[in-house]
Formats: sequence, structure tokens, C-alpha cells
Amino acid sequence: MSIWKYANPKRFIEATTRVLPWLVALTALALAVGLVWGFFFTPDDFRQGSTVKIIYLHVPAAMMAINAWIMMLATSLIWIVRRHHVSALAAKAAAPIGLAFTLVALATGALWGQPMWGTWWAWDPRLTSFLILALFYLGYITLWSAVEDPDTAADLTAILCLVGSVFALLSRYAVNLWNQGLHQEASLSLDAEKNVADVFWLPLLVCIAGFVLLFVTLVLVRTQTEIRARRLQALLARERVA
Repeated sequence: MSIWKYANPKRFIEATTRVLPWLVALTALALAVGLVWGFFFTPDDFRQGSTVKIIYLHVPAAMMAINAWIMMLATSLIWIVRRHHVSALAAKAAAPIGLAFTLVALATGALWGQPMWGTWWAWDPRLTSFLILALFYLGYITLWSAVEDPDTAADLTAILCLVGSVFALLSRYAVNLWNQGLHQEASLSLDAEKNVADVFWLPLLVCIAGFVLLFVTLVLVRTQTEIRARRLQALLARERVA
């Protein structure tokens, strides 16, 4: 069974409508368990105190801010190569969600950084690349709105997505590329010695799962909305011609 059959807008809507109720339930469960577990049933850190609990919002939001752009990159490449409209609309649908995650990551990072670093903001490599990533999200959304022809808008935003991917990768690997900077190393790593303690790590994994499910759910809902809006525009255009 080919995955490309879901490039058909009708099949995409039918398939996603069936899975959305399950995704909503799993998202609510994972977020509720992860956030309640993390904020109310984990101890304060011996250095950071209760401030460490921002990790349950900051880390998942930051991860999804980057991964949302990577998803947009993948769907944009599909549009460029195969010209499937659903992929272009999925990228368009993901952009406001990615921007929201980026802003949450920046805001919670400031709340975390002020008591730890003594400042709300520092021109740290990772922080700076994240700020630039937020600007790329804004530029991407604005470009979609500014170009009237949808196919031309999809082409131009796909190119912008390719360029912005550099900063998405920098946001992920800035700490590894530059030893200088205030931002600590990754909270989760394939190297077990660099992970946070299990008492924080386990609820953090549940929160990350919740944010991933939230992203997938919102993207599917917004993509359905974009498909229906495109259909409505086509119908209105036909009526004007008639």
C-alpha cells in the first residue's frame, strides 16, 4: 500500500478524520500525566531549586520548534519534487504551530535563565539561532499571505524553508559547535552520562511524547482546514467565472 495515496486531499481528510479522536485522547493523556508528574511529583533540584521544573515545558517546546521546521522542510521537498498539494499545505499548516513552540521555548528559556544566569537574555549561540529561527517562521507565514497564487507561494516558501533549515540545525547543535556560551548541554543525550537524573528524565520523556502528539494533532487539523479553504476558494473562483 503506497503512502502517496494520501496525497489525494479526499483520502487524506478521510484517513486523518478517523485517527484524530485517538490522537486527541493520547495527547491529553500524555500532557496531563507528564506535566502533573513533573510539576507536582518531582523534587526541587539541589542547585536550581523549583526553577528546574521549567524543563517540562522548555525542552519539549524547543525540540518541537526545531522538528516542526524539519517537518516543513521534508514536506516542502516533496512539493518541489512531486508537486503534491497536500504536502505544501501541511508545511503551511505547521508553520504557526512551530512559531508557537519557538516562542514558548524562548519565553520559558528566559524564565529559566534569569535566576540561573542573572539575565533574561544573552547572545548565546543557541539562543541567537533560536531567535533567528523565530524570524524565519514569521517570514514564512508572511510570505504565504503575501503571494496571491498558491502554487507560487508554495514554491517561494519551500525555498525559504531550505534556507531556514540552516538555523534549525544550528539551534539543535549550537552547544556542540561552540564551547562558549551560557546554555548548558542537552538535557537528553544518547550518552547516558549527560542525561538529567531519572527522577526528572522519566516525566520529561512523557512530556516530550505529549508535545509530539500535540504537534501531529494540530498539524492534521490545520492541514484539513487548509484543504477545505483551498476547495472553497476554487468553488468561489468557478462561480465568479460562471
